Amino acid sequence: MTTPESRDTDVAPPTTRTGTPAELSPSTPLPAPDTGDPGGGVLGRPYRALSIGIVSVVLLIAFEATAVGTAMPVAARELHGVSLYAFAFSAFFTTSLFGMVFSGQWADRDGPLAPLAAGISAFAAGLLIAGTAGAMWVFVLGRAVQGLGGGLVVVALYVVVSRAYPERLRPSIMAAFAAGWVVPSVVGPLLAGTVTEHLGWRWVFIGIPVLVVLPLGLALPQIRSRAAGPVPDAAGDGTGAEETGAEARPGRRIRLALGVSLGAGLLQYAAQDLVWLSLLPAAAGLALLVPSVLGLLPRGTYRAAHGLPSVVLLRGISAGSFVAAESFVPLMLVTQRGLSPTMAGMSLALGGVTWALGSFVQSRPRCAPHRVRLVTGGMVLVAAGVAAAPSVLIPAVPAWTVAVAWAFGCFGMGLVISSTSVLLLELSAPHEAGANSAALQISDGLSNAVLLAAGGAAFAALGGGTVATHTTHATTGSHPAAFAAVFLPMSAVALAGVWVAQRLRTAPDRS
Repeated sequence: MTTPESRDTDVAPPTTRTGTPAELSPSTPLPAPDTGDPGGGVLGRPYRALSIGIVSVVLLIAFEATAVGTAMPVAARELHGVSLYAFAFSAFFTTSLFGMVFSGQWADRDGPLAPLAAGISAFAAGLLIAGTAGAMWVFVLGRAVQGLGGGLVVVALYVVVSRAYPERLRPSIMAAFAAGWVVPSVVGPLLAGTVTEHLGWRWVFIGIPVLVVLPLGLALPQIRSRAAGPVPDAAGDGTGAEETGAEARPGRRIRLALGVSLGAGLLQYAAQDLVWLSLLPAAAGLALLVPSVLGLLPRGTYRAAHGLPSVVLLRGISAGSFVAAESFVPLMLVTQRGLSPTMAGMSLALGGVTWALGSFVQSRPRCAPHRVRLVTGGMVLVAAGVAAAPSVLIPAVPAWTVAVAWAFGCFGMGLVISSTSVLLLELSAPHEAGANSAALQISDGLSNAVLLAAGGAAFAALGGGTVATHTTHATTGSHPAAFAAVFLPMSAVALAGVWVAQRLRTAPDRS
């Protein structure tokens, strides 16, 4: 059995003083992983129980994420809390941001076992609180507890991958994470709708915690033996933290995390009602959010500095532009082409399969030396898919064009999202994996919220009405220009990601 020290040398390449691999430069390809794996792949005997356990965790989170939207309108109506409907989503998001930062700090200090176990427990507890709620504010509280648990889990899983798997297997386990979303994305809404109709909405929430026992039983013992305990500071002088923003003291990072959560919550609150008074919470949210984010993300993120900062920035660009556009696809098909909500939702089902396929492609060993090219091509596909979707606003264009365009866009997202996860771990020293993973997830989540709010404001300003009205009723028409005002700018944002992708490798040492 290997020691913790030997496992640390397996999961990270030699690092420079900034904590990034010294051999990477714009003129050299990324190194291919070692294919000589005596233990087989991620389902080989040494990794089988761990892989099944952590992928099961992802599967449960994915099912909850895809199913809750189906049960939420019924829950809000029965709890007489339709006015608080949006807060059931924003509460999850704001607490998850805090959980991500706290989990990264906790995992770097003590290992990923404790934050993962605490996260799964909090996630299950939040589901039970929401499922047994007698009032809407209790339901919102349950969603907040869920978000805290989800934030703890997602970052802890990244640290597990960093410590427990050798570099050659990380693309494969990331592909398995992506595959874990395929089945829930297809059957989750349908199954949740059936359960809600025949058993009641509460069982959508109460039934999931029972399934937590299996991943806990499989994963936690393996994590305890393979990835538990703190990792010594490999840099020795702490200079690796200077580059990543991890130089902030633990107490300051917690305060920054609270600033991110509160700022994001105020922005979402302001976006619910486009009136002049909404500028006050929006301004307060920005005043909290901007300095907090700058303190938590790697230094140089917003100027796309080479290496880790560009990886974090690209994750936000890709996820934010795609998710913001995707949120309007069903609404566009229902209001502009007359499709039923079920058929409009099914137009996105193929995307779950192609997303997993893209993630599988990037996991192949022969693709590793060309990872930056894969990411660049993936961003081109994302930009093209988002730009092609509003073509159905032209009556002569078949409605199924959206399904085809979105399938290609999702394939590109599979290449980009999994690759940025792999690159993040390659560019992180072992003692920085938690903080850097938290930065990646913050970039992902914040860009989703900011770009969705911007898209929603543009949609409403050009005659689309409010997003909340259409997503809950989806019966009135909207001006076609309102949809174009969402999709075309998001395509431009995705296209900017093509340039950022060229800066993923570290800059050459000019000294």
